[in-house]
Parts: sequence; structure tokens; C-alpha cells
Amino acid sequence: MENLRGIESFVRAVELGSIAAAARALAVSPAATSQNIARLEAQLGARLLTRTTRKLALTDAGEVYYQRVKGLMQELELAEQAVTALKGEVGGKLKIACSAAFARHVLAPLLSGFQQAYPQISLELIATDRRTDHIAEAVDVSIRIRQQLEDHLVARKLATVPLLFCASPDYLAQAGYPISPQALLHHDCLMFRVPVDGRLFRWAFIRDGRRYEPEVKVAMISDDIDALARMAVSGGGIARLAEFVAIPYLQKGELIPLFEQGPQVEVEAEPLEFYFCVTDRYARTPKVTALYDYLSTHLPAVWRQ
Repeated sequence: MENLRGIESFVRAVELGSIAAAARALAVSPAATSQNIARLEAQLGARLLTRTTRKLALTDAGEVYYQRVKGLMQELELAEQAVTALKGEVGGKLKIACSAAFARHVLAPLLSGFQQAYPQISLELIATDRRTDHIAEAVDVSIRIRQQLEDHLVARKLATVPLLFCASPDYLAQAGYPISPQALLHHDCLMFRVPVDGRLFRWAFIRDGRRYEPEVKVAMISDDIDALARMAVSGGGIARLAEFVAIPYLQKGELIPLFEQGPQVEVEAEPLEFYFCVTDRYARTPKVTALYDYLSTHLPAVWRQ
């Protein structure tokens, strides 16, 4: 048992970059965490970490040892959850990171049903468009659009959501209807700035199976998609909105969809792809699998085709 405490303290300190951060993650004092690592080093007869006032560094022995044991705690958690699952229970804390709009409009309304189905799971939802670090923030799952994927994550497609170009009746009465994407160069366009890297999220279309990005006239920019929707409703211009953001405004007649399929329009907006992301195979725990299966069942069927 003492060995396991030392290994757990060591692995978390390496992953999070400091003994203090590891202590917070393990809900123990920094002194206890440091002592656990010191006892492990004494038993091994080797220094694993070089401690400075600012950071930790692995020694050569520490690097070798870390590569051997880094999956041990995950394997133990998987074993514990597998035994729990055999008893018909799936439990533990499940921390989910998700883009703000998808969290607000799609995920949050589904989570109460998920918790009713799995009452032993304690949920935490991080609704943000910034980059989240699975290890440093103890995130079990992140739901990301394709443009936010990172090579070190294992990603599985969750949904393909249509994007709709919309404007208010007042704006269209004044500025006219764009009959093609090329006409966007002469209309006020409301653009989304991606918080992760600060770039504008370019507008793309599919025509004859080929993707292209027309030139547009940028009128206003925001890093919040709901703010862009409100700008469009107030007559600020044309916004590109995910279906789950646009539908309520379309139903009330506050926004009108553009470039719908028809004899004069042979293009479609490039859809938004959402992915279910974990760090590695060890992260596919029963609680994570339960969430993926639940979302796959309860998201709109047309998004899963």
C-alpha cells in the first residue's frame, strides 16, 4: 500500500508539474506527497526527481521508472471500475470539458437524464472554448470540433451538425438576399473568433463535392456564438450558426435561413463535426463508455448518420 501511495504521488507530480499540484489532485498535503515520493525513492535506492523552487525534473532513473509505472494507476482504476460494473454499478467522478455553445444548448439538457441512468456517477461540466488539458485539469472527456483536435488525443466522431447561414428579416429587407456564397463579399458578415488560437473561423461551403471558402466582408467579430446570434437578430448582418443555436430563432421568425437547397442554389454549408476525446486507451473507463453510449443514443439521429 505504501508503494502505491508513492507511485501515485510520483506519477501525479510528473503529470502536473509540481508536488503542490499533485497534492491538490490527491486531496492530501504537499508534505505528505513529498514524503510518499521520498519513501519510494528510498525503497528503490535511486533519485527519481530533481526538485527546484520552480519545477520538477525527472532524473534518468525517474524517466525509466515513470515510463514503466505511468499506466499502473489507470490500470488499477480500470480494474476497480470493471469489478463495480459487474455488480451493475458504474460510478465515480466524471469530468467533461466541452465548447460553451454545445455545452449550453445540447449537452446540459441531456446530462440530467444521464445522471438518472447512472446515479453513482458524479458529474462536472467545464463549458469553455479555451484549450483544456486532460491531465492537468483531470478531464476525463472533452467534446471538440474537428478544428480543435490534438494529435495526442484519441478521438471518436460523435455528431455532424449542420451549419446555417441566417439573417434577420429587417436586415434582408434593407440589404437584400445573397443568392450565392460569392455575394457575401457585399454583405455584413458576423464572424466567430476561435478563443484557442485567436483566428477567425472561416466560412466554408461544399459544391460538387469540393470545399471552398468565399471572400466575405467582416462587419463584426465575437468569441461567443450566442452573442453573434443576438447580433444577427438585431439586424447586424449574416451569421453562421450551428443548427442547435439557430433553430429557436428560425422557429420564432427572428432569423431567416439562407442558401437553402433549391434550383438556384447548388451549395451547402460545410457542417460542424464534434468528436468525443480521451487521452488514451486507459481513459476508456466504464463511466466514459457509458457517457459515449448515452450521447450516441440521445443526440438527434440525423446528426449521427
